Amino acid sequence: MAKKVEKQLKLQVPAGKATPAPPLGPALGQAGINIGEFVNQFNDATKEMMGDIIPVVINVYDDRSFDFILKTPPASSLLLKVIGQKSGSGKNLVKKIGKVSQKQLEEIAEQKLQDLSANDVKAGAKIIAGTARSMGIETE
Repeated sequence: MAKKVEKQLKLQVPAGKATPAPPLGPALGQAGINIGEFVNQFNDATKEMMGDIIPVVINVYDDRSFDFILKTPPASSLLLKVIGQKSGSGKNLVKKIGKVSQKQLEEIAEQKLQDLSANDVKAGAKIIAGTARSMGIETE
């Protein structure tokens, strides 16, 4: 008989740097997860992606066991990494913070294709371009 999923948590955690400290520890503790075990498994699984924020979906079962699924980093953080900025523009229509080429948009879309609701890389690049515009990044 399959285990019943009791809770599902969606968190964004720095790759390879998960700690039991807030905000991660309390969220896991409330769900009844062994915090140390999750931190060790997550850090082992994401040590190659250091520096990225990794969205993770954690399924907690009725016997307090868990598993997790790693997603690709958010498009906004990938765009910021490409242009070398720390944050987006507060006034995206007035103040532009950088430019990205169509090739760079397609590379990001290719990386995120499994998490996007697009059928191909070209359509994914349009989605990423929309994110870039909302952050004050010009697209070429």
